[in-house]
Amino acid sequence: MYRLLILAICCTFVYVRADAYHIIGGEIYYAYLGTAGDGKYRYEIVLKLYRDADFTCGPIQGCLDHFENPVPVNIYSASGVRIVNARQLYISETKSLRDTLKNPCLAPRTQNLEVAYYRDTVELPASNGGYYVTYQRCCRGEKLTNIYDSEHEGSTFYTVIPGVEKRPTNSSVHFKQDGAIVICNSLPFTFDYSAFDPDGDSLTYSLCSALTGGSTRSEGVAANPPPYNSTVNYVTPYSGANPMGGAPQISIDNHGMLRGTPNRQGKFVISVCVSEYDRRTKILLGTHHKDLLLTVFNCTTNISAGFPDVLMNCVASPDLGVTIPNYSNAGFTSSYYWDFGDGTDTITFDKAVFTHQFPDTGIFPVKLVVNRGLSCTDSVTGFVHNYPGLNADFTVEGLCRGKPIRFNDVSTYTYGKITSRRWDIGIPDAPQPTSAVSTQMNYVYQEGGTYTVTLSLLTDRSCSATLSREITVYEVNPFAGNDTILAKGQQLQLNATGGEFYAWSPPIGLNNINVSNPVVSGNDDITYLLQVSNSQGCIGYDSINIKYYTGPEVYVPTAFSPNGDGQNDRFRFVPVGITEYEYFRIFNRWGQEVFSSTDFRKGWDGTIKGMPAPVDTYIWILAGKDLTGKSILKKGTVTLVK
Repeated sequence: MYRLLILAICCTFVYVRADAYHIIGGEIYYAYLGTAGDGKYRYEIVLKLYRDADFTCGPIQGCLDHFENPVPVNIYSASGVRIVNARQLYISETKSLRDTLKNPCLAPRTQNLEVAYYRDTVELPASNGGYYVTYQRCCRGEKLTNIYDSEHEGSTFYTVIPGVEKRPTNSSVHFKQDGAIVICNSLPFTFDYSAFDPDGDSLTYSLCSALTGGSTRSEGVAANPPPYNSTVNYVTPYSGANPMGGAPQISIDNHGMLRGTPNRQGKFVISVCVSEYDRRTKILLGTHHKDLLLTVFNCTTNISAGFPDVLMNCVASPDLGVTIPNYSNAGFTSSYYWDFGDGTDTITFDKAVFTHQFPDTGIFPVKLVVNRGLSCTDSVTGFVHNYPGLNADFTVEGLCRGKPIRFNDVSTYTYGKITSRRWDIGIPDAPQPTSAVSTQMNYVYQEGGTYTVTLSLLTDRSCSATLSREITVYEVNPFAGNDTILAKGQQLQLNATGGEFYAWSPPIGLNNINVSNPVVSGNDDITYLLQVSNSQGCIGYDSINIKYYTGPEVYVPTAFSPNGDGQNDRFRFVPVGITEYEYFRIFNRWGQEVFSSTDFRKGWDGTIKGMPAPVDTYIWILAGKDLTGKSILKKGTVTLVK
């Protein structure tokens, strides 16, 4: 039971920590709203938290895409006593903060953040020393450049409400800017990090150390009461006063302007402190701080113009408009100057393909200049071969197996001549016909099925085109039936297969020559020829021989010689007028069964269990019914000789 309890607590602990991992900065401040009676003051508490909106998955902290809601905020007296239970603040607003580097000479880097505002109103009694309003949480983002083990380093954000000995009607200072900024390595930047004070107090700025701390417990109680002086563990040579390094290193002036030239890529936590002084009494009312993550990008890029050396316009349409691609590597706001070699030019501001209308056919030199007139420029020249109107097409005549199928090239070319035609008939390793003149090609497929036929064209303007189509080669597989022996006067219904249309000849003895299953009546031996066709016009032939004997009777030979000479190698019976076979069995002289079948065409091959049977006389028995329905039973002997 104890182990299960510990496991449950650990699982809860991991889940709660994950929700706050992606918080990268924030601040907490208050606004005085007036008295509430009974010697109490009313304040609005505002907590702002930031997260990296591009961070969704990390190897340590998992996948996150939201803010915690609500979050716990604690209020302490100046002596560090928590005066009320943790207040749960709910999100009142969120904003997307996104900035993209819009520089024609630099790579278009993007900083994508999100800020959440949490608000609540509290009533606090007058107090000497005032109050601390605190939010603490573990943990910061992964792999921060200036903080050791950052994914396990906590955050503390607090503000101080002055006591009655100072000015309890004060509204605290807070920072004005929520924007994301793109910072490029080795390039100077300036950012307005100034704060706003509703009471017009005097403000001074400094870079300060980010505060650590924070609980991971599910109830969200702050881990530490004031004072708050535990700072994060900075990586050397970084510190609160030198959080990014640089040349010159980052600094902030007394107007709140943040400046510097970073010399290393990475993610850096910056903490700015602003001290608030009463202009009349010069008393320090409080020091407010804000954390934010600044990402330094490598913004350098190799500006290069990109356009094909040769662009062949060989499309099927005869329109002289040409689709122009742009393969340049450039900045977010780069410009692209095009000289088309036809007396016209244009400027585009993105790399989307567009169409240029040339006045005529021909070969046109095209020049592309990226960032024309700037120091970060590049150009390239290519050629447009504008000879459109090549339309590959072919027709097919005849689709029957074993018959010549004709392929007709009906391709057209508006602004030139077709000089070569190559056919791929869809059979691997088969010879592929090539012709510079003939527009026809015949081929005989030996098997039905689906084939992919391809026509490839070359022209006198160096244009090429390829067209592939699937064709179906049809076939009929006629089967008139097995040769049959009948008793004289016995009728037989034929059952032909293999196509859609049937024709029998000669018509003698047939009740219908144009169906698959006519009835045969007669007494004379005859051979019928069957023609089978389908709706595609494919034709095939088969035949069936019918012999008549006096019957009903069973004709059985008295000997056979299974010696492999092709003569009398099997022992078969010949049924005449027998319509049903119950069994045909053969026994040796000791009564052992050596063969059994009801297929009179198969017969006995003179073996027993795969081995040659000895020369001997064997007994056979046949049972069945004749065409009149009468049961028959025949017996006899047969001699196996070599």
